[in-house]
Amino acid sequence: MPPPFNHPSLELELLAQTFFVKQFPVDAGVPAAITSGLNAAQHTQGVFSITRTGEEISVVGEAVDDDGEWKCIKIAGPMNFGLTGVICNFTTPLRDANVPVFAVSTWNTDYVLVPKEKADAAVAALTEDGWRFRENSQVPRDA
Repeated sequence: MPPPFNHPSLELELLAQTFFVKQFPVDAGVPAAITSGLNAAQHTQGVFSITRTGEEISVVGEAVDDDGEWKCIKIAGPMNFGLTGVICNFTTPLRDANVPVFAVSTWNTDYVLVPKEKADAAVAALTEDGWRFRENSQVPRDA
């Protein structure tokens, strides 16, 4: 269930485009094609994330020609850092609906990617749990 107050920063949006999620070995570095995608992303409103740890490099970005395997649900944000439990409350109904997630957090908000074939189930589970999708979201109106 969403945190116990009604706030526009906690509204959800199912983004229209599809996304890719890729993993690379940490010793391989970030491929040039990925870094050029990051530079190209400066000219769009899209989501593009590179995360490096001691074990791996993970890259998330918009797929070309809608051939990505993931859909993205954005929590509207910006969220105050004093707000606790948002990602837990958000992912619990997805877990209960057997929808895998890949979460990316930014300073302002969270983006949760779900397999595109499970996007309708994710929207239904979140809606049933009390989360609200913005009117301009790509959610089917019968969800």
